[in-house]
Amino acid sequence: MKIAVLSDTHMPKRAKQLPDTVIDEIKDTDMIIHAGDWTSLEVYEELKRIAPVIGVYGNVDPPEVQEFFEVRKIVEVGKIKIGIIHGHLGKKKTTPERALEAFQHEKMDIITFGHSHIPYLQTHGETILFNPGSPTDKRFQPKFSYGIITINEGEPIEVKHVFFPN
Repeated sequence: MKIAVLSDTHMPKRAKQLPDTVIDEIKDTDMIIHAGDWTSLEVYEELKRIAPVIGVYGNVDPPEVQEFFEVRKIVEVGKIKIGIIHGHLGKKKTTPERALEAFQHEKMDIITFGHSHIPYLQTHGETILFNPGSPTDKRFQPKFSYGIITINEGEPIEVKHVFFPN
């Protein structure tokens, strides 16, 4: 199974549409995860034409997005449990620490999060912690980014960033 992971699209404020390079690369995915800060349900409508979409809301999402999505979500892909959260809840911790804390009472194989726009891929204990960055608002990062998770039964989970210049 191939899963595209997006976050912090901030559309239409940061971009009018997802970059063509992203659409081209994710069109063969089986699922899309979005870790919040959509800012419009139009992003969801665009993505669901490609593959089933599972997401959460972030701190800048308007009420209609917050009513449509949960703040935290767990999805199971076969035997793999993926936690999804934006990462904005809590104080005095880093975004990765807040993401881990949000699922501290469940065993997750992967936790995807956003909020910081900073690509992140680290293993904490037995959990892969993954921030795909942003495909539309790189802030101070050198490149835009999103992520791909590949899950094949009997093989290690593959989690990677896809970076692109514009």
